[in-house]
Amino acid sequence: MEQKNWVRVVFRRRLLIITLLLIQIFVIIALVISTSRAYRFVDLLLYWISIIVSLYIMNKQEKSAYKIIWIFLILLFPVFGGLFYVIFHTQTNPRKMQKKTEDLERRYKPLYFLPGNFLPLLKQQGLDSEPLAHYLHEHAGYPVYTHTKSVYFDSGESFFNRVLIELEKAEKYIFLEFFILRSGVVFDSILEILERKAAAGIDVRIIYDDLGNFTSLPANYRETLKKKGIRSTVFNPFKPVLSSLQNNRDHRKIVCIDGKTAFTGGMNLADEYINAKERFGHWKDAAIMVEGMAAWSFALIFLQMWNGQDQRVYDDPQSFYPWKQQTCGIEDDGYVQPYADSPLDSENIGEHVYIKIINNAKDYVYINTPYLVVDDDLISALSIAAKSGVDVRIVTPHRWDKWYVAVVSRSYYRQLILSGVKIYEYTQGFNHSKTFVSDDRTATVGTTNLDFRSLYLHFECGVLLLESETVKTVRDDFNNTLPLCHEITLADCARNAPQRIFQDLLRLFAPLM
Repeated sequence: MEQKNWVRVVFRRRLLIITLLLIQIFVIIALVISTSRAYRFVDLLLYWISIIVSLYIMNKQEKSAYKIIWIFLILLFPVFGGLFYVIFHTQTNPRKMQKKTEDLERRYKPLYFLPGNFLPLLKQQGLDSEPLAHYLHEHAGYPVYTHTKSVYFDSGESFFNRVLIELEKAEKYIFLEFFILRSGVVFDSILEILERKAAAGIDVRIIYDDLGNFTSLPANYRETLKKKGIRSTVFNPFKPVLSSLQNNRDHRKIVCIDGKTAFTGGMNLADEYINAKERFGHWKDAAIMVEGMAAWSFALIFLQMWNGQDQRVYDDPQSFYPWKQQTCGIEDDGYVQPYADSPLDSENIGEHVYIKIINNAKDYVYINTPYLVVDDDLISALSIAAKSGVDVRIVTPHRWDKWYVAVVSRSYYRQLILSGVKIYEYTQGFNHSKTFVSDDRTATVGTTNLDFRSLYLHFECGVLLLESETVKTVRDDFNNTLPLCHEITLADCARNAPQRIFQDLLRLFAPLM
């Protein structure tokens, strides 16, 4: 009965927000058209605004795909296209959020190095992966750690079972950050543990994205969690206001326990991720657990996001550091480098990690991704690697959650296959894993899809593994998945003229998907 009431409340609130947004768009268009018809100088002014905005877009430091789509829309709607861009991009809230994010990054950056600086140790070994570690260390602010054990999970089921075990071990704090929370076996089981731990005095916190839970949680869900003793915050509450800020969502998936153990990967807290509920056939996913020094990075990534959500009192992050009174006894297993990505800075960290892995590959690079909607930089990197003799393989889903993304993803197949890239579709259902593995020496597991939203608009995170035995586990999972896939051939890519035109049109709008 309570669940049914939630559905009604969620539906009413979301319907109201969508209606207000549509009214806002309609009013803007109606006012512009009626005013421009009544006053010729207004019509000319709007045209000039569109021209000036187009020149601004062309000279802006931004991906070419975003420039093309906005200029296309301005050409298509020259009267109000430029004005719409101005309204959409010039609010104070995005600037305020960007400034706060930058301030927190400056404050937190030194704290990532509390366990020490292990980059010199890695450099002494002269590894091919050292430039990538150097980039994340020097330019992104995420250190390399030793004294860390990693465990790779090749399914949502194995991830979920281990999370339940590790949550029971919590002694001081539990931090959860997820894009989607949905009542069911997964979330209800975790929530029961969180409620018990909070009653025992453990600091339990949850960050969840508002748009990601647009149809699954009521607006007052924070009060429900508060009654259970769980502190929570909603990332970027969705409002009926035209704003580019609404594009920036928290797509991270983090579980951090006492700063000693942490998880990330593709899984949200919903039943389809463990195949307790079927949506698109068998759900294939991946995650990773880090235990030891590297888990501290995830505590800081969480706290930085938490303190960025208009909290009245900022936490002292150093008070959460777990190795003040004791040493970390975890044995080394290569180098582990957690990292996070923000759309509010100039570094596309997730994309740069992927491109660097591709460029460094000598023998192979294997990729799992639910979407393949990429820009020229990634297409070029994949094509050049394949043409240089590197075995480049990509697994995508055969059953998709969004038909239009499937159409666009498949539009890239022919170009990549002609370059020597091998592409497979997971025939059992939906492949939601986000993994890269190369040469038995480098791998990354995280939340970043190969699409524009993940690479440039969302807050994401991941774990880079260097010279770790877990790298081979990621490789083995990929190889074990291939027999369950269909290799795409050029014959599979054949399309008639209407289909090609439709693909090209949708591909133009790829940055908005």
